[in-house]
Amino acid sequence: MKPARSRIVRARDLGVPFDGATGRFNAITDVPGVEVGHATIVRGHGKLVVGRGPVRTGVTSILPRGRRDGSPVFAASFALNGNGEMTGTAWIEESGLLSSPVMITNTHSVGAVRDAVIEWQLRHRRMLQPWSLPVVAETWDGYLNDTNGFHVKAAHAFTALDGARGGAVAEGNVGGGTGMIGYGWKGGVGTASRRLPRDQGGYTLGVIVQLNCGRPRELVIGGVPIGTHLRPADARARELGSIIIVAATDAPLLPHQLKRIARRLSMGLARTGSVSGNGSGDLFLAFTTANPRPARRSREVVPVAMLQNDRMDPLFAAAVQAAEEAIVNAMVAAKTMTGIDGHTVAALPHDRLCAVLRQYGRLCD
Repeated sequence: MKPARSRIVRARDLGVPFDGATGRFNAITDVPGVEVGHATIVRGHGKLVVGRGPVRTGVTSILPRGRRDGSPVFAASFALNGNGEMTGTAWIEESGLLSSPVMITNTHSVGAVRDAVIEWQLRHRRMLQPWSLPVVAETWDGYLNDTNGFHVKAAHAFTALDGARGGAVAEGNVGGGTGMIGYGWKGGVGTASRRLPRDQGGYTLGVIVQLNCGRPRELVIGGVPIGTHLRPADARARELGSIIIVAATDAPLLPHQLKRIARRLSMGLARTGSVSGNGSGDLFLAFTTANPRPARRSREVVPVAMLQNDRMDPLFAAAVQAAEEAIVNAMVAAKTMTGIDGHTVAALPHDRLCAVLRQYGRLCD
């Protein structure tokens, strides 16, 4: 059964099989309070003129407690392969706290977005100390975008921040994912979530990814070696991309436990076939919205809740499952895009994907 044309097509709509039960929107925004926003810049066609375009880029924002609450959350980061950038993580590792929105953009726009976040925090009186160390992550979009033209401006970051909302999240060629490539096919933004049953705590864990990594032959979907059967016509042999994965949960975890969650995100990536190549910056972040206001200055001792370590296995599974599905959702939602110098990256063909999955008995009709 094919979904209606007016609907955004996601992997489950095609019958791709995944483990685990999702939240209402199957998105990181299923974690109460989390909001996501995008600013997308698509402009120009033809030959590259640095500074003029063509432009295929943007910025994505993730606000852990939404636009109206800037209080910190417990957080941790993990670098599977460090050929990339995620600012602000040194202080997260030191303090265990995330005190800013999380932003994702292209490699050469990290500085502009970082500065814009500080300005936005000042405007909205969300500075919790005299300085700010925002989290801004990146992947490289230079095959499709005039990445040296510095087209992401403060106004785009403000649009992504002010436009952040809960509910359904736009995927594919949007925000920071606009010019990205996944496994040789068009990549971009993807999201997914898992809701644990009540006897396992009833917690929600959601993931959002900016997919820009992997080589065509490596692609695995639903346990099937898709890359063996499907290859884009202009596949490149070298891996020049990266992936950013951000996980959110409402489970009461402390920073060392969130580090354990962040590490498990790499297993969701591995399920889709990536080997985290030398050129791939694979950087992950996990945070929890539990323990409201964990950095209250009015108290010398702050009481916090912590889930016991031996109760974390369901959350580990949720992190792996949601990361895998978010990556596939990014590819399924993405559309064919032509960028600088006529470079074209094809979308993963839904009909051919389904045919291969059906051949292996892995399509949920």
